[in-house]
Amino acid sequence: MRKVIADATEALAGALFDGMTIMAGGFGLCGIPVSLIEAIRLSGVRDLTVISNNAGVDGHGLGILLESRQIRKMISSYVGENRLFAEQYLSGELELEFNPQGTLAERIRAGGAGIPAFYTKTGVGTLVAEDKEIRRFGEADYVMETSLFADLAIVHAFRGDAEGNLVYRKTARNFNPVMATAARLTVAEVEHLVPAGEIDPDHIHTPGIFVQKVVHMANPHKRIEQRTTRPKTLKEIA
Repeated sequence: MRKVIADATEALAGALFDGMTIMAGGFGLCGIPVSLIEAIRLSGVRDLTVISNNAGVDGHGLGILLESRQIRKMISSYVGENRLFAEQYLSGELELEFNPQGTLAERIRAGGAGIPAFYTKTGVGTLVAEDKEIRRFGEADYVMETSLFADLAIVHAFRGDAEGNLVYRKTARNFNPVMATAARLTVAEVEHLVPAGEIDPDHIHTPGIFVQKVVHMANPHKRIEQRTTRPKTLKEIA
């Protein structure tokens, strides 16, 4: 099976449909699949449920799908960097299922592992536990969380080979590995595409068995989400 596809649009051809659920890897703007998000925007598919730690920022990442009104619901953990997200949510245009960050990651991991639900202390006694089963184990109460599984997972990797084996770089090894296991179809964009067998098996984060399509995206623009600077001191100037 040929996994390497010429571009993101071709890789997603026939895989997108209105009302589908998509997992999008990344944390903030780190490790997000930019080219695949853009291909989704160009496709015009609508009423999407998107599972992602956050919703990008205004005009970048998943923010472009909010601008085009293609997302109906977000299942997320942190959304504070996107003003348009807040506007759409507060106006009732966008539905939000909010999760503690660790719970979101575990819901995705459980989906990839075939585990339908699990219990966690996180959220007990808060709005997070509303309308969910509470069960007591030992001396503590736990809330039951259900797993997540998507129609499509889009991920970004630093290195990948023709068989779909993936390596993530540093902070980009965030939600990408678990999402790659938790969808019917996984498409990866990779910065460095190498021949099969060139990656040390001990260094592989996502085995190729989980990845159906690979898109080579060399030298992607990596936007900085927030930049904090300070004035130089006289000593530094000298």
